[in-house]
Amino acid sequence: MIETNYNPDVLACLANLSNDEVFTPPKLVNEMLDMLPADLFCNPNIKFLDPASKTGVFLREIAKRLDKGLEKHIPNKQERINHIFTKQLYGIAITELTALLSRRTVYGSKTANGKYSFCENFDNEQGNIYYERIQHTWENGRCVWCGASRDVYDRGVEAESYAYNFIHTDNPLVFFNEENMKFDVIIGNPPYQLSDGGYGRSAKPLYHKFLQQAKKINPKFLVMIIPDRWFAGGKGLNDFRDQMLSDKRFRKLVDYTSASDIFPGADVPGGVCYFLWDSSYNGETEIEIRNGSQIDTSKRYLNEFDTFIRYSVAVEVIKKIKRLSKSFLSEQVSSRKPFGLATNIRPKSKGDLKLKYYGGYGNYPSNLITVGKDLIPLWKVITSKTSYDHAGQPDKEGKRRVFSTLEILKPNEICTESYIICGAFYTEKECKNLLSYLKTKFTRFLVSQLTFSQDITKDRFAFVPLQDFSEPWTDEKLYKKYGLTEEEIAFIESMIRPMDSTNGESKDE
Repeated sequence: MIETNYNPDVLACLANLSNDEVFTPPKLVNEMLDMLPADLFCNPNIKFLDPASKTGVFLREIAKRLDKGLEKHIPNKQERINHIFTKQLYGIAITELTALLSRRTVYGSKTANGKYSFCENFDNEQGNIYYERIQHTWENGRCVWCGASRDVYDRGVEAESYAYNFIHTDNPLVFFNEENMKFDVIIGNPPYQLSDGGYGRSAKPLYHKFLQQAKKINPKFLVMIIPDRWFAGGKGLNDFRDQMLSDKRFRKLVDYTSASDIFPGADVPGGVCYFLWDSSYNGETEIEIRNGSQIDTSKRYLNEFDTFIRYSVAVEVIKKIKRLSKSFLSEQVSSRKPFGLATNIRPKSKGDLKLKYYGGYGNYPSNLITVGKDLIPLWKVITSKTSYDHAGQPDKEGKRRVFSTLEILKPNEICTESYIICGAFYTEKECKNLLSYLKTKFTRFLVSQLTFSQDITKDRFAFVPLQDFSEPWTDEKLYKKYGLTEEEIAFIESMIRPMDSTNGESKDE
């Protein structure tokens, strides 16, 4: 019946709990498991741990492989199942709901010792899938373990605390009452972030804490899927990025530039990646980048630059630029709030300046400006601090536009925090030439290599070389200056959408 009729896997049909707690499709789980040595699943002594179990899909798919791989070691089916579930598979659920769901998936019953459980040898309801509701440990308004905001997460039993067991302890091995517990493989898809109580969708990354905790347990292999935002560091991730890039134990890394390619319906800015970390390995990483139908493969060290560069072609382009250029646009791009004006500032009824804000232009008095006064009389090129591409992700064709707005501000024109200044000059000519430079696919391609979220900040321009802006710039001129090959040019052209060449707000051709 199962072989002849369509039998859908319910775990492939579940909607995500949230964009922070994304269910992992069985197909993706098996892609991740395929990276592990096949002989692991023929060894009755190997122990597996999912430290962030949501549906139990990782443990279920491992159980299938062990069931087949251990047939010769333990011929009796029931004895084999009992051994696998009690001695080899372990999980730590992230909530009470996911604990029940995980046990139902793995054991066939929400209680491990229930009447319908596949395993006969458990004497308790949890089995080897552990969960205990705990509270955050507060200090100065933050949890000392995960950094959660007390204002947001100090709440009663009627609401979930999101104090994840695995990262709220010095030693998660104590959850399992076995002496000398040692996990050979730690695998999973951890929660990605927690709201930090800040403005709008402000959130604190969390996934890196699961990875760091897993390494402390000293497994032989570590396999996880996490957001790509660590590639360029940022909010609480700079140290983690440096640790990741300098770690030569990553045997393989597979990156999806658009998370929706593997997590339908999920909104994970900048894409996601999964990897195989091998404690006995020390060398270059096999890298596979998937951008829609395009696949880029290479083998290299992750720390060639201060940030991770996805594409091997981009690496060669950046190396050529760095050989010829010593100064980069990030040196002149402004920080946020170039005039000290927040995003919610609006024009006044009277004023001697023109204020560019999200809704257009209006009057603003110069006596209220305390920051950036030296920029007021200059010609300026601005861009929106929010990228055109949703969450830094490419479109369906795998292409990006990068900048949502490129515009010139005249002398006595200023802007709110919604924009950053890319350059300021005494002449309109220089301003127009910078504008033409920013619109090139060459420049936007370089900015895109460091943009893994919706934010455009000055550090995104770290690979964009400064030019002589007394002259205009085109892609053809730049390709020639930096000696790019036909292959490199074709790659840039395939990755970046066109923009118009007018001096006002940028629009598609």
